[in-house]
Amino acid sequence: MRLTKPTLFTNIPVTCEEKDLPGDLFNQLMRDDPSTVNGAEILMLGEMLTLPQNFGNIFLGETFSSYISVHNDSNQAVKDILVKADLQTSSQRLNLSASNAAVTELKPDCCIDDVIHHEVKEIGTHILVCAVSYTTQGGEKMYFRKFFKFQVLKPLDVKTKFYNAESDLSSVTDEVFLEAQIQNITTSPMFMEKVSLEPSIMYSVTELNSVSQAGECTCLSVSTFGSRAYLQPMDTRQYLYCLKPKKEFAEKAGIIKGVTVIGKLDIVWKTNLGERGRLQTSQLQRMAPGYGDVRLSLEAIPDTVNLEEPFHITCKITNCSERTMDLVLEMCNTNSIHWCGISGRQLGKLHPSSSLCLALTLLSSVQGLQSVSGLRLTDTFLKRTYEYDDIAQVCVVSSAIKVES
Repeated sequence: MRLTKPTLFTNIPVTCEEKDLPGDLFNQLMRDDPSTVNGAEILMLGEMLTLPQNFGNIFLGETFSSYISVHNDSNQAVKDILVKADLQTSSQRLNLSASNAAVTELKPDCCIDDVIHHEVKEIGTHILVCAVSYTTQGGEKMYFRKFFKFQVLKPLDVKTKFYNAESDLSSVTDEVFLEAQIQNITTSPMFMEKVSLEPSIMYSVTELNSVSQAGECTCLSVSTFGSRAYLQPMDTRQYLYCLKPKKEFAEKAGIIKGVTVIGKLDIVWKTNLGERGRLQTSQLQRMAPGYGDVRLSLEAIPDTVNLEEPFHITCKITNCSERTMDLVLEMCNTNSIHWCGISGRQLGKLHPSSSLCLALTLLSSVQGLQSVSGLRLTDTFLKRTYEYDDIAQVCVVSSAIKVES
């Protein structure tokens, strides 16, 4: 039989109004019932525990425990008894027997007991196969098996999203923000004991799931979810983590490219009367943003500029390729944004993973939210042109306000 924690006893309250024929009889019977709570007799939940009456549900990440008993119902002793317990899943067969050694003799009305434990790591149908072999007094070898089938359900629905953000305007390494959405898809509340991210060797992680509150003497860190860590059925929580590439990897690679392993989520919860479950996701992978051979980023740009007045921006050009480039800067005017300066000027040679900063001047002839576009970089070595449009947006306002009577 399966070993599980007990549950709280529930009773069905039967009551009536005082003007009814039974009067206060039903209420007095509930007050005298030892299974009810004093002062809250009409509540269904009592203070007593009841042993499990059925197999119940088992969820992924919980520990399956079972008690196995082999009893000699005959009037003769048997020899060389071997009890094996295997758990058959859709992908593997696991031996759960505590001991594979044979018992020398089992007398009548005696039994062999064993308790097995297994942390469930697969969803779907599981079959517990209990096999017993023994030898009778006549030397005949006997063998029989029993099968117990049960379903493992999914307790949580975990979804992840990645957001890319520049961690430092003077650096070519980017921060990665991971949002983990965790939903309780069981029918009972969960106590979320721990939700953490175990990063890969390439990243260091900072949890963003708490806020600082100043106390009388110290600064306290309080969870964004409040003091109660319960997750009700079908409720969802969002956990946020910030990952930064470690210095040695950033210096070695310059910009982390392609598919990289971020890490895995480790979730620990408790249900009912302290039944513990743990779930670890597979390694989360993130596709690093592709910058091509040349990356253009903005170091400085004003939020608001005046109409028909020059303003300045600072651009940063990074060679993301593995070859040296000889770059030429061209500036193409648009209908609203006009570049001020010499187009077609030489920027010189730019070595791999190297950067240079440019201070550029623009002027807008149209009010409103305008997009900065029209930059072109040409590599004279390969005769290849890189186009950059919609680099940023600025709000253009009138420098004078006219008042009409």
